[in-house]
Amino acid sequence: MLEAARVLFSERGLEVPMREIARRAEVGPATLYRRFPTKQALVDAAFTDELRACSAIVRDGCADPDPWRGLCAVITGITELNAQNQGFVDAFMSSHPDAADFAEHRQGMLRSLDGLCRRAKEAGDLRADFVIDDLVLVLMAGRGLQSARPATRVKAARRFAELTIDAFRARPTG
Repeated sequence: MLEAARVLFSERGLEVPMREIARRAEVGPATLYRRFPTKQALVDAAFTDELRACSAIVRDGCADPDPWRGLCAVITGITELNAQNQGFVDAFMSSHPDAADFAEHRQGMLRSLDGLCRRAKEAGDLRADFVIDDLVLVLMAGRGLQSARPATRVKAARRFAELTIDAFRARPTG
């Protein structure tokens, strides 16, 4: 059941009905609901690994003594992770009413990233007009990577990350 949910959420986002997940898992809806009484419980279980991976990417990037290198690693890592799973992006960005529990994780990560970005600005590597919402905007725009063929998604995500990093880089004045 969990694997069927992961596949369907990854392919189509969180709008997949519970009945369709049960059908894909070859169980009845009652069986699915006994194991996962709410869609939120299923979403939480389905994305535990992705949430851990996302947290590790942010934690490792923030721990890098070079804030620009850390920020670049975060952008690349999260962009690749998000390109592979539309449902996780939906849950993490809380664009679905059943994904409210992800908001707390997102806010904590954004607070950590805000500190990393402040350090990168102070080092002169991150453009002065950058705000954390710019990174959120990039994550939202990266949702379009799901339309790429599965075989090319990671390559497209890496290119998207490169372009984003270049756009965020501070430019010498004068």
